[in-house]
Amino acid sequence: MIMRMKNYSVIFCGLLAIAATSCSTNSGDFDATGNFEADEVIVSAEASGKVMKLNIKEGQTLSANEVVGYVDTTQLYLRKKQYQYSINAVLAKQPNTAVQLSTITEQLATATREKKRVENLLKADAATQKQLDDYNAQIDLLKKQYDALQSSLTITTRSLQTETLPYKAQLDQIEDQLKKSIITNPMAGTVLTQYTLQDEVVNPGKALYKIADLSTIVLRVYISGTQLSEIKLGQEVKINVDKGAKEYKTYTGTIAWVSDKAEFTPKTIQTKDERANLVYAIKILVKNDGFLKLGMYGEVKFK
Repeated sequence: MIMRMKNYSVIFCGLLAIAATSCSTNSGDFDATGNFEADEVIVSAEASGKVMKLNIKEGQTLSANEVVGYVDTTQLYLRKKQYQYSINAVLAKQPNTAVQLSTITEQLATATREKKRVENLLKADAATQKQLDDYNAQIDLLKKQYDALQSSLTITTRSLQTETLPYKAQLDQIEDQLKKSIITNPMAGTVLTQYTLQDEVVNPGKALYKIADLSTIVLRVYISGTQLSEIKLGQEVKINVDKGAKEYKTYTGTIAWVSDKAEFTPKTIQTKDERANLVYAIKILVKNDGFLKLGMYGEVKFK
């Protein structure tokens, strides 16, 4: 079970680059500020039982569809065998159609040969028409018996096969549960938090670990309505990140999303006046060289 969640970051006073606000009086060399975040995925258990293996650790990089562990499947395996045995027991009652029809088939073959012999004798006036009629009647009767027995055997076989359908459906359920007992990592990324350890007992929905793709992360910032004219989707912007006490590391980011609705400035803004302003959230995608961390502070320059 996979649950998506957003890592909404703490926004500081530099979020708004409104010329009239106190935040713009800092150095005047950035238009907006914000914190880095990423789309995080919580990987949860889909089966009940003891975690027999969970080969992950925080900070580990995982590939998409990588198997990282499994939940105990002993009881599922035993139930699977039970249903398989039940199916075999039902199918063992099926009649052997070929064997049961072979007797009538042989009688038909014999009666057909005798009919031809009588036809030849009749041409030579060595047999009577009644003898030929008797064989014709016998052949018709045997054919009817053959058809009736074949129909009965077919109905019996289909009925027994139908009896196995509930077991087959239960087998399909077991196979699905066995598949869900295997813990498969859904996406390429880095393990941020591990919630469950090996040998713990889990139920469906129990969080196992949290993962996020940190190769490209998001800088979420807020801008004023007057700044909307300065940006557009796909625009490249300059981002400065603190590298030391007086140093910055510069990145190039791309504006990927702009909110179509204004909202009040987040309450983490320090002054009451600033919190009353309406702003627009934007997301900037930044390629991560390994230096950028979630929650890190970034300054944005649009031009």
